Amino acid sequence: MKFSSVSKKQTFNFAKKFSKQLTGGETLGLIGNLGTGKTIFTKGLAAGLGVKKNITSPTFVLMKIYPVTKHKQIKLLAHLDAYRVKSANDLITIGAKEYFNRPDTVTVIEWADKIKRILPRKTKFITIIYKDNSRIIKF
Repeated sequence: MKFSSVSKKQTFNFAKKFSKQLTGGETLGLIGNLGTGKTIFTKGLAAGLGVKKNITSPTFVLMKIYPVTKHKQIKLLAHLDAYRVKSANDLITIGAKEYFNRPDTVTVIEWADKIKRILPRKTKFITIIYKDNSRIIKF
């Protein structure tokens, strides 16, 4: 699947619609350069799931957990950021793997390409490429 977005709003709305396909237990690995829209995508996903809190990138804390309110099965959104990790063990140490494959949780990882070795085999990788004032979102 491929989607082209020319604005933050389009990226947000695409992710919001995409969230309706999620049933729980998914791990989504976001890959893209700095400023391509990984956090905007996560914000849209969170909005679609009914997360009420403001979503910010967990670059310095590495992981944030948000309650999900509008979904029968999904109760948590785990948002991780591997940009600053020196090794995947940094995320293991803070308990990130506990959220992988949980049927009541969707896990979203920014900079997932840095920690592929610890991700579940069924991780859905989403690549966001910024080119010519637009973003290409590829699954």
